[in-house]
Amino acid sequence: MTMTSAPKIVTCPGCGGDSVYAHTNAFRPFCSQRCKNIDLGAWASESFRLATDAPPDDLVFGDAKLQ
Repeated sequence: MTMTSAPKIVTCPGCGGDSVYAHTNAFRPFCSQRCKNIDLGAWASESFRLATDAPPDDLVFGDAKLQ
């Protein structure tokens, strides 16, 4: 006897709607290709950034570039 469970429903990180989190959803955890592409575009355009205490590598003080 095979038990069939209901698919897990999660919140889409793109639009906040419901998304099926199962192998049948190729875009999981997103609800659609559109939400997945919007998220990818945000990362590619550097809209999403990870916080850091270190200054950027290209920070310039006066005439000298910090290494």
